Amino acid sequence: MPEPARDRFDAVAPTGAGGAMDLAVAEAGTLGADDRRPRSLWSDAWHQLRRNPVFVVSALLIVFLVLIALWPQILTSGDPLRCDLSRSQQGPAPGHPFGYDTQGCDVYTRTVYGARASITVGVCATLGAALLGSLLGGLAGFFGGWSDALLSRTADVFFGIPVVLGGLVFLSVVTSSTVWPVVGFIVLLGWPQVARIARGAVITAREHDYVQAARALGAGSGRMLLRHVAPNAVAPVIVVATIALGTYIALEATLSFLGVGLRPPTVSWGIDISNAAPQIRNAPHMLLWPAGALSLTVLAFIMLGDAVRDALDPKLR
Repeated sequence: MPEPARDRFDAVAPTGAGGAMDLAVAEAGTLGADDRRPRSLWSDAWHQLRRNPVFVVSALLIVFLVLIALWPQILTSGDPLRCDLSRSQQGPAPGHPFGYDTQGCDVYTRTVYGARASITVGVCATLGAALLGSLLGGLAGFFGGWSDALLSRTADVFFGIPVVLGGLVFLSVVTSSTVWPVVGFIVLLGWPQVARIARGAVITAREHDYVQAARALGAGSGRMLLRHVAPNAVAPVIVVATIALGTYIALEATLSFLGVGLRPPTVSWGIDISNAAPQIRNAPHMLLWPAGALSLTVLAFIMLGDAVRDALDPKLR
């Protein structure tokens, strides 16, 4: 039985220029055959993301933040609620590199533990807004008619509510100190943006030829929506949700800074920034580290969203 390599070389007609030229032609034919293999949108996007340094750096940073949010003991063995008033507003000391806050709590320990609340709010709010917005927007865009008109008018109402003012009104009557009221509020005001994106993507996808062919073959609405429309309309939703995650983390910190978001004893970067703001001249280290951690986290998610957008949008390549 002949060797595969010999068969490949024998299939190429001699060029008359020698064995080196024949070998180059054979390799070019092999590479051309490999390049003709089609790649899906997701495999092509992953191929590009792996070579994007912005995606690599932001993804590594996000993985690190998620790890310390789940297991803060990796970086610190201290208790964020254990304070010593005798050390109030003192600067860095051995074993306490970020100094102490007004209550004498270790700023380093509170900065590490603050990642848990911010990441939890951001991830849960993004998932809730993405699922609710995709469901309502996808159904309205696919079926149209009165449901589409109702969704559009309802979304316009929510778009008209100022986010910070709405948070002051909605969360001021909530007495819970957990993250769930903040998550619920962000989902309540965040789903219209996702719904509008999902609606437009579904309207575009349902007009494609393969959807019309499936309809002509007798496919039901549920099958067309789940098998043909949704997989081709989900990319814009993923891009918007990834960018919005960083925005939601910043929104949680803003609401906590104003005193209507997370409340003590929950450890949050927004709470620490609020407590440090009046003492910025006397003890700037109290504000520097939680604000820096918040900015770095928001930047990482926005950079990740930009990289995903560039990979999933063919017009930006």
